[in-house]
Amino acid sequence: MTGKKIIYIAFGILGLGVGALGVVLPLLPAFPFLMLAAFCFGKSSEKLDRWFKGTKLYKNNLETYVKGQGMTWKAKIRVMVTVTLLMLFGFLIMFQKSLYIPCAILGAVWLFHILYFCFGVKNHVVKDKPVK
Repeated sequence: MTGKKIIYIAFGILGLGVGALGVVLPLLPAFPFLMLAAFCFGKSSEKLDRWFKGTKLYKNNLETYVKGQGMTWKAKIRVMVTVTLLMLFGFLIMFQKSLYIPCAILGAVWLFHILYFCFGVKNHVVKDKPVK
């Protein structure tokens, strides 16, 4: 096993761990860390890649996005709210120290983030199962 594969596996495990925490903890985003895990496992090992793509964590959070089907509005809102709260924390700290230019940059990044998730990521519509 090469050093490069070991690094990918290590970052994949780290992404998986933090992503799993993000599913449970409301302020920690799961999506970007699970994407990191998917990328790293895909680059490191076919076996790890197959295993990760078979997990419920992957299927519930990433599968539709990776397949190009987009994200549900529920998932989009969860990501946007989490990132907004985290950026708001940084914004308030910088604003308190009169760092107005970094505040403006952070505000622009936040606006781009919201616009990207609203208009750049396709909406995945979950079909309701028929009621019998």
